[in-house]
Amino acid sequence: MENSTKNKNVAVKMIEIMADQAGQRIDNFLLTKLKGAPKSLIYRIMRKGEVRVNKGRIKPTYRLQAGDIVRIPPVRLDESQPKKPGEQALQRVEQAIIYEDPRLLILNKPSGMAVHGGSGLSYGLIEALRALRPDAHYLELVHRLDRETSGCLIIAKKRSALRLLHELLRNNQIDKQYLTLVKGDWGGGDRTIEAPLRKNTLRSGERMVIVSDDGKPARSLFRPLCNNDQASLMQVKLYTGRTHQIRVHAVHSGYPIAGDEKYGDAEFNTEMQKLGLKRLFLHAVRLTFTMPDDGQRVSVTAPLPSELTNVLNKLDLRYRLAT
Repeated sequence: MENSTKNKNVAVKMIEIMADQAGQRIDNFLLTKLKGAPKSLIYRIMRKGEVRVNKGRIKPTYRLQAGDIVRIPPVRLDESQPKKPGEQALQRVEQAIIYEDPRLLILNKPSGMAVHGGSGLSYGLIEALRALRPDAHYLELVHRLDRETSGCLIIAKKRSALRLLHELLRNNQIDKQYLTLVKGDWGGGDRTIEAPLRKNTLRSGERMVIVSDDGKPARSLFRPLCNNDQASLMQVKLYTGRTHQIRVHAVHSGYPIAGDEKYGDAEFNTEMQKLGLKRLFLHAVRLTFTMPDDGQRVSVTAPLPSELTNVLNKLDLRYRLAT
């Protein structure tokens, strides 16, 4: 519940914490309420005592309780701060919702849209979703997808749901399946790639992920669905969720992904561009899991975007998802 009073033409907000908002730290809560505010500003207004909970000062580590009244002071954000998503972006997000229940929703994330703002981006999918649903008390990313990747993305609508879903992720109890197009004729059948991955920063400042013995364990199962001499369509199951895992495991195996400008094969990418491919061919096609508290089973399939099916049609590749 939120109320505002005017102070020097800027609203002072008094927010009552609902049950599904309880448990989160006050600093994280303020970051969601003061869109675009830098963390330095958040901590400064807390140090000065301008943020109050139940009329008292609090530390950034304070965890909110149901019924708390939070005072958020007037904050003027610089004009250079991120702008609100436009109507077109909001429509894209609304049309991307493919599953929803009282605790979570799943979107078919468009390629090219980051999951959150930052690093020069004025907004991401989660900011657009919050703008689309201003009355929602709680909307948080459960996991992430690369900006170039499309497909299934889970959003928690309750903090309790976020905790349960994170538990499933930690225990590898969310079945995550991807579709990707790789260079050449995949030889043989299913292949499990186990190659540890480590984040690396080049002299240029570009961040890359490399296969390294001192990296974090990473495991992917690649399953060929259809292929010809030019390319193979693969269904990939992730057992771990490392950054750029499928992309790096694919090229490590000798089969770079179509449209991958960071790790891929330039000549192959040019061939695919001639067929109309203008993006990374990687799509999170299916998510399946069972909620641990009540046994609710969720299984969602995100249709392959038309720009990817068009490429498959030109390659004369027909497929059916493996179970």
